Amino acid sequence: MSASPSPVVPVRTSSGPTAAELLDFVRRTAADTALIASLPLDPGGRTWIRLDGPGGSEAWLIGWPPGTGTGWHDHADSIGAFLTAAGTLKEHSLAARLPTDGWKTLELTEDVDRSRELTAGQGKAFGRHHVHEVLNESATEHAVSVHAYYPPLPQIRRYSRTGAVLRLEQTERPEDWQ
Repeated sequence: MSASPSPVVPVRTSSGPTAAELLDFVRRTAADTALIASLPLDPGGRTWIRLDGPGGSEAWLIGWPPGTGTGWHDHADSIGAFLTAAGTLKEHSLAARLPTDGWKTLELTEDVDRSRELTAGQGKAFGRHHVHEVLNESATEHAVSVHAYYPPLPQIRRYSRTGAVLRLEQTERPEDWQ
């Protein structure tokens, strides 16, 4: 399924940027060809550079070698946006609001899966607790993307998925990423 950027409903988070403003930021940043070219690409793993995002947001430029992905995860209470700057990424997401706490395993209904291919210049904004995985399915080409989150990521919850069963595997906090 080929998708263009979906319409963005502004989501105001106290005094921080909206999801639409984050999407505008990642779009403008991805258009900076010198910045995109400055990212070192490693065939063995993802690479990244931390960027200054708008209004106190956290932003990243990420390089994706062929065949890499994030696994299923969410960004907890942060809103966000990401956009493919080079190559093609695929996003699988769930069109369902999951409980935020107190569960380990959920059985998903059959109509919650969404999938979109994001080529260079295409992106997406999302609200809190957006569960997804992002993949570079190319066998030969790197992809590069720009991401922004507000508030800066308080945690990431990682999930495994077998068929319709989604299982919370771990919760990571910023100190785990140092």
